[in-house]
Amino acid sequence: MEGQMLNTQEQDEYKLAELGYRQDLKRDWSMLHNFGVSFSIISVITGLTTLFSYGLNTGGPGVMSVGWIVVSFFTMFVGLGMAEIVSAVPTSGGPYFWAAILAPRHISAFASWVTGWFNLLGQVAVTTGITFGMANLVSTTATVGTSYEPTAARTLGIFAALLISHAIINSFGVHLLRYLNNTSIVLHSVGISCFCIAVLAKAPTHQSAKFVFATFYDGTGLEGVGWGIRASPAYVAACGVLMSQYTITGFDASAHLSEETKNAAWSAPLGVLMSIGVSAIFGFFVILSLLFSIQDFDKTVASDIGQPVVQILIDIFGNAGAIVLMALIMVCVYHCGLFSMTSNSRMMFGFSRDGGLPKFFDKVDVKYRAPIRTIWLAAFLSFLLAIPSLGSSVAFSAATSIATIGLYISYGLPILVGLIWPRNFKKGPFNLRVASRPIALVAVLWIGFITIVFCLPTANPVDSQTLNYTPVAVGIVALWALGSWFLWARRWFTGPVRQIEAERLGIDLEEPGAFEKAEAEGKLGSQVSVDKAK
Repeated sequence: MEGQMLNTQEQDEYKLAELGYRQDLKRDWSMLHNFGVSFSIISVITGLTTLFSYGLNTGGPGVMSVGWIVVSFFTMFVGLGMAEIVSAVPTSGGPYFWAAILAPRHISAFASWVTGWFNLLGQVAVTTGITFGMANLVSTTATVGTSYEPTAARTLGIFAALLISHAIINSFGVHLLRYLNNTSIVLHSVGISCFCIAVLAKAPTHQSAKFVFATFYDGTGLEGVGWGIRASPAYVAACGVLMSQYTITGFDASAHLSEETKNAAWSAPLGVLMSIGVSAIFGFFVILSLLFSIQDFDKTVASDIGQPVVQILIDIFGNAGAIVLMALIMVCVYHCGLFSMTSNSRMMFGFSRDGGLPKFFDKVDVKYRAPIRTIWLAAFLSFLLAIPSLGSSVAFSAATSIATIGLYISYGLPILVGLIWPRNFKKGPFNLRVASRPIALVAVLWIGFITIVFCLPTANPVDSQTLNYTPVAVGIVALWALGSWFLWARRWFTGPVRQIEAERLGIDLEEPGAFEKAEAEGKLGSQVSVDKAK
């Protein structure tokens, strides 16, 4: 058995070396651990609890329940496309590396650069959304039975404290992450199942199936005229699926942790698909349990507490019981934020290693075997993205839109590249065969649809307080990625660098232009290029 484990590890390291990298990170995660990180980051209780108010006001119960089914269906197409790619290219860089490998040589570096920056935006924004949502839950729960008054500044302070705690654990407690991951899996499965059963069992009355699946509610109008009137109910319903789509994000964590996972070519793709499938089932159970257990819809929507889930629990269990169950939810959300930063820092480490970020961040602490510099960079950038919350009433939903768009664009670009240039796609053990291209097409079309929809305004009238600044944030990153590429990055960024072969030739990869010079002089063969298909 020991020999077999050693053989598997040697195969993983050989595959990584073939892709051009040393084994810097400690590889001791199993498939269950790999699945658990994505499952914890998806964390259906996190997305649904923090965006439940948004869902109730943007389409109501019908859009929340039916929308979850629709989103889960199409997200599985994205997951299948991603799983096939990560099986072939199991590295911590994830989407930006895939784009480089799959694209033709003349656009390989460009595809990698753009994908990397969108993935970085999504990773930072999803960490912001999760942990800021946790800060909101702490603030609103603290008002139950007390005189505490939450303010934007206080919530931002709680958010900062949570980020710091996540960064400390990720920096110095890497050996604890596996055990916390196991705890997180139990909490998000057994714990949340018990939560849902308790809510359904204790609720004095239950809503009808018609209420849960067919009730439409438009609360997008701050002055009584919502987008259902100004535009159409379909507009509101399309915007309302943000709750579901934001919840089922972050499954690329299985790819970012592939360099730390045993038998990564199989474990990572299965981690992606299992996390989506299991989350879809659990999420639907959570939605139904909460919607069926609403005691007074109008009171829940207009709750003085400002958090409909807390109001539902108070109506069922009273103040004390509601606080206990909210504590369970917050523990789950905390784990979600913790592992979101884990995935975020690994992506930044991989991107820095390939020149997308300054080489200062391309370091793994020898003692703790963790990319400490990118961990704290992730915490800092997440905090910056939350600062607009001090002056915007829709800052949280905007952060979730940014996270969803940024991540899904970065998921979609490699799938699109593989769809356009299938001959460059050297399949791994997880192979969709003839279904590969049709699945990729559906995935790309769905990502295009949600990218447009989630940039639309969701509160009427639109002013400085209600402006959806998602297009601004996404536009800035798009302009930066494209502008920086054409102005300077194209002169030196070569995409993922095959470190091992280049370093064997004595090439200093930290010296600007050294790689290109060596290639131009014929010192590097085509196999050292990112384009293995040429």
